This record gives sequence, structure tokens and C-alpha cells, in this order.
Amino acid sequence: MTAVREGEGLAGSGGAAQGSRDCVLAIDLGTSGPKVAVVTLDAKVVGWQTRPVPLSLLDGGGAEQAPADWWRAICEAATAVLEQTGAAKRIVAVAVTSHWCGTVAVNGAGEPLRPSIIWLDARGARHVPEICDGLIRVEGYGARKLAKWVRLTAGVPSLAGKEPVAHLLWLRHNEPEVYAKAAMFLEPKDWLNFKLTGVFAATFDSITAHWVTDNRRLDSISYHPDLLEWIGVPRAKLPDLCGATEVIGALTREAAAGLGLGAARGDGIQVIGGTPDIHSAAVGSGAVDDRQAHIYVGTSSWATCHVRYKKTDVLHNMASLPSPLPGRYFVAAAQESAGVCFEYLRDHFLFVDDALGTGAAPDDFWQRLERVGATAPVGSGGLIFTPWLYGERCPVADDTLRAGFHNMSLRTGRAELIRSIYEGVAFNTKWLLKYLERFVGARCDPIRFIGGGAMSRLWCQVMADVLDREIHQVLEPRACNARGAALLASIGLGHLQVEDIPSRVGVATSFSPNPAHRELLDRQFAAYLQIHAKNAPIHRRLNQSARSRRRGSAS
Repeated sequence: MTAVREGEGLAGSGGAAQGSRDCVLAIDLGTSGPKVAVVTLDAKVVGWQTRPVPLSLLDGGGAEQAPADWWRAICEAATAVLEQTGAAKRIVAVAVTSHWCGTVAVNGAGEPLRPSIIWLDARGARHVPEICDGLIRVEGYGARKLAKWVRLTAGVPSLAGKEPVAHLLWLRHNEPEVYAKAAMFLEPKDWLNFKLTGVFAATFDSITAHWVTDNRRLDSISYHPDLLEWIGVPRAKLPDLCGATEVIGALTREAAAGLGLGAARGDGIQVIGGTPDIHSAAVGSGAVDDRQAHIYVGTSSWATCHVRYKKTDVLHNMASLPSPLPGRYFVAAAQESAGVCFEYLRDHFLFVDDALGTGAAPDDFWQRLERVGATAPVGSGGLIFTPWLYGERCPVADDTLRAGFHNMSLRTGRAELIRSIYEGVAFNTKWLLKYLERFVGARCDPIRFIGGGAMSRLWCQVMADVLDREIHQVLEPRACNARGAALLASIGLGHLQVEDIPSRVGVATSFSPNPAHRELLDRQFAAYLQIHAKNAPIHRRLNQSARSRRRGSAS
């Protein structure tokens, strides 16, 4: 568990005098567990607590979590942070952000019928072509359907299968009794909002990855009957829609008690629509001006920009989708594996409880990791790491890609292995940044950096050198999702306006690219792209065959 505190209580928290002592309880549900923060209406992070939740990785590409584990961990973390900060009587709103592209099947009472299928799950990939096919095919899609999906939504169901459309198809084929019994299918954020209010609702941004809404006019987003028919889900099984800054309802007395606020507090606390994690990070990074980018590195990674128009790049899996900010779109380019690459190295190779006796990782593992990685030369002695541990999403959608260390020699040591992971994630970010900048029609510079990865000064400098961009390390980079959710609540309650956001999010340190490293890193990046081009067909053959064998044994 983790406890972080800024200042003492709420006195002197800064910001506007009117309402600045009022706070939001911001719930940020990540894949590894929730972070629950107390944030003032002026975006001052007072403190936060985290608790872990288990993740089940299943044969055939399955990834599930129990919603009951989410709620238990959230209540524990919320109770702890309210005790830590003494802020319980100052909470005026609750706002939720969470990992996106998940599916919680619930009965009429909102009770989960099975574990939640989360964003890592690719079991439904085999069924997606059933709804996307056509007489004339373009990039694996029927031309007529592709054109209509892009025209209405700006996107299309991913053939990689890591979206709710694929989850629903998998349930319909493999657990038909659950599918039939489900009264509602909810995103994780929207199920948490139900637990808080008793109201079934989704926000315009959270529902987007179902690819069933007409997003052409941001003031009138609604379900489209043709798209619902294509994916085969009755409208009645999907929640009503609202904006991310709208009040869904009041916190129930039961939820208030569970969160440590006291049952009597429920009636006076508003629950805001909230937003998925990619969206809240964009807001919490402070990068909300048009074409202003931020990079997030946590378990996964992404880069985003806000824009004023709906647009699609089908070839590189990018589209401008509804933003949680009223009247705005934003484009996100996501990659599957970032910080999890270090966790994988730690748990499977460096510190393993087996016959070799390496034992448990030390408490200061991340600090030691950075110190060792910093001793390796720029370029990691020619070693290149490709971070595709769980396939990739952008700028290529390919769930068969796999990670690897390339160009290893007898001179390669642990320091080079570690540094190559920092650089490999940055290379992948450079790859997708090329297409993001082409999408928005501008060079993104400087770029704000947030997430747990931004705590590393080494990673900040590696990003600056590899991307050849100035990197702004945002203050409290691990709290940006919670800060973003709180900022949306502050806007929804009328305390702040969108244009106030940049001034509420400070920069800790700026990192400039070192021109002396430009030639070497450009040469290695070119090799990185060649590694992908040469190895992608091999990975596809190996992993499609393995998937087929698993399906055969399962049947």
C-alpha cells in the first residue's frame, strides 16, 4: 500500500478563496488497483492512498478482475485517505476515472454476473470479423461498414479484440446464459458510478469504444440503431448517456458509509459522470489546449492531443473521439506495455521465489532500477528492446506481436538490459508520435510527461533524447488521473472553467534533448522499425498457431 501527503490537512491549500477548501474524492481505478485522492476544487492534491487488486490472466488471451475486489479496495483506500487528510467533512463531490474498454455484465440490481472482462482481454478477436466483414474488404473490414462506422463514430471495432465489442461477442458465443441474463453491460467506471448512486449511466466518452454512437455532433451524441444492430446488442442492455462533467446523482448513504464519509453525508455529495483513464490523464496533465500533447507511462502508455474536429487514421488505429471537456475531441495513441515491462523483468527474472533463491524484490526496487540503468551508456551498448509483451495497439493493431531483446552479446550486462527497456518504450512512443503529429498537423513540443514513469528522471531524459522534444515533468505525475477527475468535477460544479486548467497544473522540471545523442538514437530507432518489419510475420505465425492449438484443446 502507498500513502502520499502534500501539506497538512487543507489549511493553506491555495487557489481561489471561494470554495477552495471544498474537496473532491477522486477515485482512479487502475489495472493494479485503485488510487483514491482528496483534491481541492482548485486541483491541489492533498493526499492519496492506493490498494492492490488481483488480475487473472487466462488461457487464450483472457484478462479478468472481480468488481467486488475493486469496490473493497476503493473503500479501504478512501477510508484511509480521509483519515489521513481529515477531509471527510470537506468532500462535496465524488468523481471516478478508471481503466477503459472493459465490460461488466450485471443483473437488474447492478450485481455482476461474472468477473469483469478488462482492456487486456483479446479472447473475442476471433469473432470481430463476423460483424465487420463485407463483399469488398479494406484492411480486414467490409468497405460499406467501414465507411459508415468511420463517418458516424470516427473509429471502428478493433480486430485485435481488446474492446467491449469483442467482449460482448465472446460472451454471446461462450457464455450465452450470462449474456441473456445480463440486464446491462457497463464500462468499469460506469459500474462504479452505479455503486455510488444506484443510477445506470455512461458518459459520451466512456461509451465511445463500443462503436455504437453517432459522434458527429458533440451536443447531440446518441446511440445509432444501425450500429447497435451490427454488433447485435439490444439498446436496452446499454446505459443512458450523459456528459463527463454532468452530475449523475447524489451519493447514496450506503456508498458514503462504505467510503468512510459516514452515512449521513450521502445526501449532500454529488457524483460527477467522470471519464476513462486516458481522458482524465489528458485533463490532469494540464495539456488541454488544442494540439498540446502529453505522454503517460504507467502499466501501459499513451500520447494524446485535444483537437476541434472529428478525424480518423484507420491505418494507424487513431481517431479523434469525444473528450470529457465540453465541445472538444481528443486523439489518443495507446501502446499496450510500458511500466509493466519492468514489472515483468522484476517478477520473472530478477526476484523470483524459486530454486535459484533470488527472493523478494526490495522496497526500493524502482530507485535501484534507475541507478543501475543510469550506469549503462546511451543506446544501451547497441541493445534494443521491443516492448510488445501483450501485443500492440498503436501505431499498429496487432495482438500477436511479442517483446524481445535484440543485438545481445557477451558484453551485454544487467545495466544495458535495464536501460534498453527505458529506451525501447521511448522508441515505441517515437513511432506513434510520428503519426500523432501527422494527425494533428503540428509538431508537439514541448510535451508534458505524467504517470509513474514520469517519476524517473532517467526516463524523462531518455524520452527527451529519443523523441527530440522538450519534456515537461508535471508536478505529482502519479496523481494526474485523480487530478483530472477532480478538475472535471470542479467544472461540473461551476467552480472552474476549462481555460483555468493549465494554470492549476504545474511543471516540476524540464528536460531538453541532448544533441550529442541524436545520431546514435536515430540510428537505433531506424533499426527498431526494421525489427518490427522483419519479426511481425514470424510473431503472427507463432502466436496464431498457438492460439489455434489452445482453441482446439479447449473444444
